[in-house]
Amino acid sequence: MTPQPTNPWRPALAPALTLRHDHIRGTDLLVLPERVIVLEGHAGTVVGLCDGSRTVPGIVGELTERFPGAPVATDVPSFLERLRQEGWLR
Repeated sequence: MTPQPTNPWRPALAPALTLRHDHIRGTDLLVLPERVIVLEGHAGTVVGLCDGSRTVPGIVGELTERFPGAPVATDVPSFLERLRQEGWLR
């Protein structure tokens, strides 16, 4: 049995960032104070679940239900960690 962390990470956007949908381009955007990041594919859906209430396994579980057969369990945790390293998630 794998030990569970005592304080699991519940990803949330850093305070200065917002997630917006650009209806003209049909894509999600991560809006930072001095720049905009265009989120490709389902990245906006993943970031949208980062509201501080779900753990990473919870996010993976929800996405696995929404996108059966997608490599959610391997791709999402590493994606979230990259966003965390950028300082976009806390």
